[in-house]
Amino acid sequence: MYPKLIKYIEEILLQDISNERKNLLQPLIDFIELKKRNRESVDINFICTHNSRRSHLAQIWAQTASAYFKVSDVHCYSGGTETTALFPKVTETLIEAGFHIWTLSESENPVYAVKYSENSLPVIGFSKKYDDVFNPNTGFAAVMTCSHADGGCPFIAGAEKRIPITFEDPKISDETPGQTEIYNERSLQIAAEMLYVFSRINN
Repeated sequence: MYPKLIKYIEEILLQDISNERKNLLQPLIDFIELKKRNRESVDINFICTHNSRRSHLAQIWAQTASAYFKVSDVHCYSGGTETTALFPKVTETLIEAGFHIWTLSESENPVYAVKYSENSLPVIGFSKKYDDVFNPNTGFAAVMTCSHADGGCPFIAGAEKRIPITFEDPKISDETPGQTEIYNERSLQIAAEMLYVFSRINN
């Protein structure tokens, strides 16, 4: 794992998570533990409305947390109820945390490769619907990262378990002086919670 990212993670692990948030995270821990006990692949699809901010942060931090705690056979995905684009401030925030990111294609919906270590497979980031062919279609946990998507999608086809873990949208800070701080705060919160989840898994 990249040294800057390891240092960032070590600082995050000192963060406290409230009991209320731990209770919200427990169903995801239970899902992962069940899959591991059954020797099955752990597939998690993080879903929000536009697949532009929170769902990507959760996907990338969850994949990174699984690697940090050496929880094998974990595959993290993301999707939206509609397609837009991965918001550029998200990649800027992740680069600042220590990720290495490359733009694979330039378009209205760019495609990025996100790596947390030299030898890891990249996480491919671009906006897509939750049921895109890029994502799993059965046996996965659907983690709803925004209340709008959670309320607007009463049924996720193929999901084995539906888990609401919602985060405040950093979009509220766009075009304000506090944008960088808000995006960093949201990324840190999501990172801390995904690291907590995978720290609880017995290999």
